[in-house]
Amino acid sequence: MSFGDPNNPYGQPPQQPPATPGYGYPQAPPGVPPQGYGYPQQPGYPGYPGGNQMLPPTMPGLLVTARVFLFLISAVQILAGIAYLYGAAIANDVSDAADSYGSSSDNPFNAFGDNADIAAGALVIIALIALGLAALSITLGVKFGNGGQGIRITTVVYGALGGIVGLIGLFIGLDSGLATAVILPLIWVAFAVVITAAPVVPSGTAWFARPRY
Repeated sequence: MSFGDPNNPYGQPPQQPPATPGYGYPQAPPGVPPQGYGYPQQPGYPGYPGGNQMLPPTMPGLLVTARVFLFLISAVQILAGIAYLYGAAIANDVSDAADSYGSSSDNPFNAFGDNADIAAGALVIIALIALGLAALSITLGVKFGNGGQGIRITTVVYGALGGIVGLIGLFIGLDSGLATAVILPLIWVAFAVVITAAPVVPSGTAWFARPRY
């Protein structure tokens, strides 16, 4: 008998062909384990050798600057709100002192007390507006990290309105001829320009449009 005879029961068994991947499964290159059908290859985790480094995106520098400016503006608005409330309290004390002299028509302090009441009410309204704007500035600055298009549009509108107010103050300061009356509005306009431009430039637009998981 010959060992090459396929009918020989004592001969060497015939070699089997190498296994081929099943239908629908892509063949993996040598040394790489095949991936299951329908399961994409998972990226490596950070910190493991050979894995893909999944680093979080960083906020553009102009947006970081705008965020700092928003926090600085909120601090000024808070101080202004406190100052206006203090002025309202003083005006209210003046009104109470005028009323203590009586409410007769011959009291010379009646008109003065009425004006103090009006001033106190106006100062309270201005203080509430300043504190509300401070809360908005802080909210926008905080939301820069995870906000979307709503935060972006609100920041642009807020910065543009602040720039208009700063320009009005700048023109008033220039008309007065006082250098000290120009410095603060000029700084305010510069801050407003950065806050308005930061979400509009391509890097800022891409930041607010980035995918979030």
